[in-house]
Amino acid sequence: MPQTAAPLRYRKLNKEIQEQIEHDRVNHINNPYKANDSGAVRRDPERDKSSLLRPAYIRDIDKILHLPLYNRYNDKTQVFSFFCNDDITRRGLHVQLVSRIARNIGRLLDLNLDLIEAIALGHDIGHTPFGHAGERYLSELLFAETGRYFNHNVHSARVLDLLYRRNISLQVLDGVLCHNGELELEEYRPFPVKDFEDFDRRSEKCYTMGREAIEKLVPCTLEGCVVRISDIIAYVGKDRQDAVTAKIIDENTPFTSNIIGSKNAEMINNLVVDIVNNSYGKDHIRMSKEAYEDLKTAKKENYEKIYRNPKANVSYDEIIKPMFKDIYYKLLENVLKNDKESLIYKHHINYIKEGMKYYTDRFDYGEEEPNQVVADYMASMTDDYFVELYKRLFPNSPYSIKYYSYFE
Repeated sequence: MPQTAAPLRYRKLNKEIQEQIEHDRVNHINNPYKANDSGAVRRDPERDKSSLLRPAYIRDIDKILHLPLYNRYNDKTQVFSFFCNDDITRRGLHVQLVSRIARNIGRLLDLNLDLIEAIALGHDIGHTPFGHAGERYLSELLFAETGRYFNHNVHSARVLDLLYRRNISLQVLDGVLCHNGELELEEYRPFPVKDFEDFDRRSEKCYTMGREAIEKLVPCTLEGCVVRISDIIAYVGKDRQDAVTAKIIDENTPFTSNIIGSKNAEMINNLVVDIVNNSYGKDHIRMSKEAYEDLKTAKKENYEKIYRNPKANVSYDEIIKPMFKDIYYKLLENVLKNDKESLIYKHHINYIKEGMKYYTDRFDYGEEEPNQVVADYMASMTDDYFVELYKRLFPNSPYSIKYYSYFE
């Protein structure tokens, strides 16, 4: 006899917190800890000044939305790379979910919603194809050649700040750099960033120290802290939903989290409620200890039941990893030989240099370290582009990806 799904359990805001929020709104009492548009700092302060028509962080949102790499979100897989199924989350939907969840928390806490949206929409723009597996493979290759690590949060900031030179505000770049959605904390207390020199030092440490440096990063604004925890909220339940769609687990697979629930809708609602109950009127973002422990349990069970499931992992180490290596060294050869007819020049280097010709204050991309150029190009690829490029470069290779069909 089929099991009946347990009813969803939605928690509510504490009565006193709800009354306080309503009181503060009626009396126009603003959150003294929110980031104001007047505080936005840019590398070039003479450009992109805040105005009534286009406030500071709305400018950043527009800049991010109109980047070519924003389009590519839609063909970068989130977790499940080998399934032909239009209902499984791609990175484009993920960043929208992060933005929606974070803005909901920010609205209740009276934070700067434009700053939240800018950080959320830009936080994964430097992500590799094939999710965290692709990120890991690219980092291994870059480290073997240069002793430097690749991490998508650092590269996302590089894309926005350097490769596409959009004069993005320090507050947005810091939120992107510090978003690390793999590391949950019970409390997020903003850590100030002094200026761009301080930001650049932190970024460089991430390249040279890797995870050791990244684990110490905390955003400089409450808005950045909200995006960071919302990144986890956005994927921990949605990955379960997608795993059911992909038939990796079934909808009755047991999960043990109690306070936050076990279904996507429950988890989003209950974590948002818990964060607002424990953060309203404070200079930091926090969860209750019970919700925090539940969230850690939920992530642990996702790894056990989903991320390490053989069906979800088939093809990564056996096929995608050697494909990454083949492409990396072929592209590196092209750069070292200065092969202007190669695709890395036609599709990447020339494009970046063309966009930089209007700016002479930073660096000449033609002089960039070759391995970093290769990493920039590979990180910019969508899954489909990566596969097509591999076929073009290695037509006789034994490696090919078998996708689960729409009809299986």
